Amino acid sequence: MDAAAFLDGSVRIALVILSVALLATVFKVIRGPTLPDRILALDMLVATAIGFIAAIGIKTGFTLYLDIAITLGLVGFLATVAFARFVLTRGRSENDVADRKELADRDVVIVPDTNKLEQTEQGPSR
Repeated sequence: MDAAAFLDGSVRIALVILSVALLATVFKVIRGPTLPDRILALDMLVATAIGFIAAIGIKTGFTLYLDIAITLGLVGFLATVAFARFVLTRGRSENDVADRKELADRDVVIVPDTNKLEQTEQGPSR
């Protein structure tokens, strides 16, 4: 077996493995129980796409694919940072909402600036 045949076989195996990873990641994006799980799956989807681009670049021999993969990596990183910022500011999971309702029932107030809990004497204002 010569080097070209070995490289071609390795690229084919890599494409099969990347296809399985892509299907598993799409399943996680659809079925992810929480928003952070979906964000992590989208980040993994970008990484899998970069792997596909790299494998196709090796198979075809075009070096332009390397530039595309680097650009996609940068855009994927920025998208992940934007999603994380969204989760921190506005995206509340179902567990957070339930926890806040439970704390309100026990007359506990969350101070917004410090995220510390304070016990109130007269209960939360409604």
